[in-house]
Amino acid sequence: MSKHERWNTLLELLAASGKVEVEDAAIALDVSAATIRRDLDELAEQQLLVRTRGGAVAHGVSHELPLRYKSTRHAPEKRRIAEAAADLVAPGDVVGLNGGTTTTEVARALALRFASGRAEASPATASGGPALTVVTNALNIAGELAVRPQIKIVATGGVARPQTYELVGPLTVGVLNEVVLDVVILGVDGVDATLGVMAHQEDEASISRLFAERASRVVVVTDSSKMSRRAFARICGLDRIDVLVTDTGIAPETVAQLTEAGVQVITV
Repeated sequence: MSKHERWNTLLELLAASGKVEVEDAAIALDVSAATIRRDLDELAEQQLLVRTRGGAVAHGVSHELPLRYKSTRHAPEKRRIAEAAADLVAPGDVVGLNGGTTTTEVARALALRFASGRAEASPATASGGPALTVVTNALNIAGELAVRPQIKIVATGGVARPQTYELVGPLTVGVLNEVVLDVVILGVDGVDATLGVMAHQEDEASISRLFAERASRVVVVTDSSKMSRRAFARICGLDRIDVLVTDTGIAPETVAQLTEAGVQVITV
């Protein structure tokens, strides 16, 4: 197991229970206690945890993994979900993308689709316009797509959250209030049949809500581990969601609940 994989596992153990013990982690990862101690020391230097006697605890009351450590979770499912979501976008569309690992994969799928010539031309592209316009509050997505000449990138501005690379705050709101989106593709932290879709952070939830308000169609992309799961801050109800793209691990009763609420469910 590489150091990166060990760090991912340690941070996930920390996120699950709020603390990790050296001896328990050494057994779980099948490495020496000395290796775990070094790993915890290095993670503490990055302020990703707080070292304690015999282990480590999470910062504060809750622990949110930085985006770079979430990227390996459910990776094959996220790639399939991203490809299916990209197929819902038409040439010439104005697309909103919030931050997250799944929407990052959507951005990559869109770049591949519109660079490969698979997408048919639209009146806008035929007249020299961009193949696609992407409005995003995610710094990493803007950075990846900025080098794609066929895609016009609009970055919202705002204050950056280091865990997710998302821009939030009044500057973000100001830009989003001035744009009109054909479709927004939202990554979320929880989906509940009663409450709708949610995020862990209230500032990110408010921006995602505004994305949804500015769009003609709202597509939610999430792996099945987020289904029937609640998070702290509500984005919007299911009545605002048009399509949910997820993997085949979703429970049939959850599909039935979403369908009854008027959401088209696509499983891949």
